[in-house]
Amino acid sequence: MTQWHQQGSSEAVEHFGSDITNGLSDDQVSSRREEYGLNKLVETGGRGPWRILWEQLSGAMVILLIVAAGVSALLQEYTDAIVILAIVFLNGALGFVQDYLAERALAALKKLSVPVVRVRRNGIMREISASELVPGDIVLLEVGDIVPADCRLVESINLKIQEAALTGESEAVVKQIEPLSASGLPLGDRTNMAYMGTVVTYGHGQACVTERGMETELGKIARSLQSVETEPTPLQRRLAQLGRSLAAVAVGIVAVVFLMGVLRGEEW
Repeated sequence: MTQWHQQGSSEAVEHFGSDITNGLSDDQVSSRREEYGLNKLVETGGRGPWRILWEQLSGAMVILLIVAAGVSALLQEYTDAIVILAIVFLNGALGFVQDYLAERALAALKKLSVPVVRVRRNGIMREISASELVPGDIVLLEVGDIVPADCRLVESINLKIQEAALTGESEAVVKQIEPLSASGLPLGDRTNMAYMGTVVTYGHGQACVTERGMETELGKIARSLQSVETEPTPLQRRLAQLGRSLAAVAVGIVAVVFLMGVLRGEEW
């Protein structure tokens, strides 16, 4: 991966065959759009609503309660059946909402994207959809703008960018355009870079797009969130084991009571 913060601003622009004054040509934009696709965060996995619902209803105790509600209904104990099903419904609804909101982390990240952006193309400043950005586009950054992609700054006039979304740093970072010699710098120390989802709070500048969509630092976070395999905590494992044990004991008690009733000649 290219360490863009170590490259000079003119080197980065030349690497993409762009120009600080004129930007990209329409032909360059067209070919790169076909090659790279759209500049947006995409969902690469995760649990869907049906899977989350199934997980909420497939626990041993939940299945036992559903069976108990069915038996109660067969025995015309409708009040008991309704109460049991209400418990199952409320428990499942609460668990579903919590898990579903957790799975919507990508939607929260997408809110950090920006719908439109100003770029130089064919020497003209244009306002386009941020999804249409391609590598090498020269982007104008002003106060209040959300950075639409990862960029190497090529102009900085008192520019400050709030990067709390990525680094957690509460103070806006003062930006400059000189190359940095150290490799592997933390994002917060790459003062000549602007990252997708961060916000311009002061000054203005221009930047050359280097990474887009899922290749940005924000995109890497989105990908990691979707690829994490969730594992039950020790408490959840013990509760699941307890639920299976209670279900087994309950079934055993039901079997014994039923058998004793049959032996005593009672109605089933």
